[in-house]
Amino acid sequence: MRVRLTVAYDGAGFRGMAAQPGQRTVAGVLGEKIEKVVRAPVTLAVAGRTDAGVHAFGQVVAFDIPEGPEPVDVDDLALRLNRMVNPEIVVRQAAVALDGFDPRRSATGRRYRYTVLNRPLPDPWLAGTAWWVPAPLDLRTMRAGCAPLLGEHDFSAFCRRQGDASLVRLVREADWRDLGDGLLRFEIEASSFCQQMVRSVVGTLVDAGRGRRTAADVAIALRSKDRALAGPVAPPHGLCLIEVSYLRGEGPKPAPPHPFPPDPLPARPTRS
Repeated sequence: MRVRLTVAYDGAGFRGMAAQPGQRTVAGVLGEKIEKVVRAPVTLAVAGRTDAGVHAFGQVVAFDIPEGPEPVDVDDLALRLNRMVNPEIVVRQAAVALDGFDPRRSATGRRYRYTVLNRPLPDPWLAGTAWWVPAPLDLRTMRAGCAPLLGEHDFSAFCRRQGDASLVRLVREADWRDLGDGLLRFEIEASSFCQQMVRSVVGTLVDAGRGRRTAADVAIALRSKDRALAGPVAPPHGLCLIEVSYLRGEGPKPAPPHPFPPDPLPARPTRS
C-alpha cells in the first residue's frame, strides 16, 4: 500500500530534506517516526531535495507499507505522526496514493517562494523566514530581471553542477511582489529546479536591485551559462517550497492557500 503525505517543515534544524548518514534531515526524522507508527521499515521518496535551512509548506513524500488484515487509516497515521514531530514538521495531508506514484517523477511543476526584508533594521519576528537586506532595493529593476528567466533555458549560470546532468529547465512564472512595510516576495514556478537555482536567481536579482548589475546582465549571465557571471547565492532561510503540482488525480487534493512566511504581516508586540 502506497501512502502519500503533504508535509510542512521549518528547515532551520535540518541538514536538508534527503536522508544522509550521520546527519539530521527531514526525511531521516520523518522516516524514523513513520517506522515506529507502522512497525515496518520504509523508504521515503520525496518531491524536492531542499537544501539545509530551506523551509517547505507543500513538500510531498511517499512510501510503501505492508498491508495487514485491517486497512490503514491514513488520517490516524497523520495524527500520530504530528504528535511526534511537531512543531518542526507537520503532516498537512495524508492519503492512499495511486500505484506507481512517485512524488518527484510524477510532478509536473514546483513553486518556490523567497522573502526579503528590505528595511534599515532587522525584525526578530521574521529573522527565520526572511533575508534581511538593509540597502534600498529597486523593485522595478528586480522585476525586469525576471523576464529573461521565463521559458526553457539552460540554467548552468544559476545552478551547482552535479556531473553531466542537464540543467535545462522550463520556468513558467517568476515575479516579485511588494507586500508593504519593507517585505518583498519572489515567487517562481518551473517544471523542476536544479541545486541552488532559486537562491542563485534571488541573489542575482537582489544584486540588480542594489544597482550592482542591470536587468540586461541577468539575461547575459543566463545566455553565458557561466556561474561566475551570476550573483551570489541568497541565504537558505528565506526560501520555502510552497507547492508541488501533479496531473489531476495523481497528486494531493488542493489545500487552502496558507501564508508562509506570514502574510498578512505578523502582529507586532504592543508596548506595555
